[in-house]
Amino acid sequence: MSVFNLSVNLGGTSRQSNIIGIPPEQLAALMGQHEDHSETQRKLIARLERDLDLNERQMREALRILGENDVPDEHLGAKLVEIAGHFENLRLGASVDPGESPAIVALKSDVQKAIDAGELVKADALLEDVARAQSYSVERSAISLAGTLARRAEIALTRLHYGEAAAHFASAAAVLPSAMEHDGERISYLIGEASALSQQGDEFGDNAALLSAIERLQRLVTLTPRARVPLSWAMAQNNLSNALVRLGERESGTARLEEAVVALRSVLEERTRARVPLYWAKTLNNLGNALTTLGERESGTARLEEAVVAFRAALEERTRPRVPLAWAGTQNNLGTALAMLGERESGTARLEEAVVAFRAALEEWTVEATSYWHERSQRNLAHCLALLEQRRKQ
Repeated sequence: MSVFNLSVNLGGTSRQSNIIGIPPEQLAALMGQHEDHSETQRKLIARLERDLDLNERQMREALRILGENDVPDEHLGAKLVEIAGHFENLRLGASVDPGESPAIVALKSDVQKAIDAGELVKADALLEDVARAQSYSVERSAISLAGTLARRAEIALTRLHYGEAAAHFASAAAVLPSAMEHDGERISYLIGEASALSQQGDEFGDNAALLSAIERLQRLVTLTPRARVPLSWAMAQNNLSNALVRLGERESGTARLEEAVVALRSVLEERTRARVPLYWAKTLNNLGNALTTLGERESGTARLEEAVVAFRAALEERTRPRVPLAWAGTQNNLGTALAMLGERESGTARLEEAVVAFRAALEEWTVEATSYWHERSQRNLAHCLALLEQRRKQ
């Protein structure tokens, strides 16, 4: 079995790029409720508050959440950005619906004060009170109740409690009135449920959650008909394929991976290069990853050859000037597929191509920019160079 790392799909957000240069060990040192931070650490916290648009109390809560959930050091930056994004959603979602009672209006005001203070447990408890009060109302309140449950889901996501978030999103979808006019909102809640289940399964090795996510995503494919909303259908198929790949990587067979490849090829029929070039390239990158995993398990080289074709095509739109980190990720994936081919062939051409791809990835995956991915690609390059040296001596 090859030691090369698989399935890198790094798109990155603007916020991630703002903090990506902060070493994991510096972020780790900020966690916990300490009042004795050094002057350098206080300046770093102030910078994070500014870049992530969090106030002091929210930043303190975000750092506490990271420590509470035992997030690995190399993922601290991405998780901090994720938490900040959920805080933003909670801020943007603050609203009072017409006709709500003064008691509910007051409770919602207290919820927002708790969120602004970074007191998420208190905010969730208050939202539970709001939900209880709204549950006694008629259809209008059912819509408000769904919104409240969705906000509880956002709080759970902010706390990295994905299973709890999925349950709240499912409840939000269930309480909406059945009229067709609410279908769009219901689908958005179901997407939230499936996404939370996927994260629970992906990040915690929870195969049962992944299976549940696959079931929900299969339902979403049917709820977004291809003939009526082709790009929404393609997104649902793409999300389904991602969950299938994650589960397939953990299983000994290839059925899930084969299913993912079929789904991704169908996605490309709607996510065309002419219509959505960057999504087209991202889908090709995902397809290449699925084919590489299949190729690693099979004795032949056909799947790996297909993966190489997919990655090279993706790079036609996933260019370095446009999306440098995503470009580097696809270069690393290309190098992985080429190196596996090189291990199975007698010459050195494939290994030499792999070295070129890994070195290209490292031009953007620098230690300063993405230390975790730099280390992975550096290991891939070192292993490939060692194989190449052995081959040349034979």
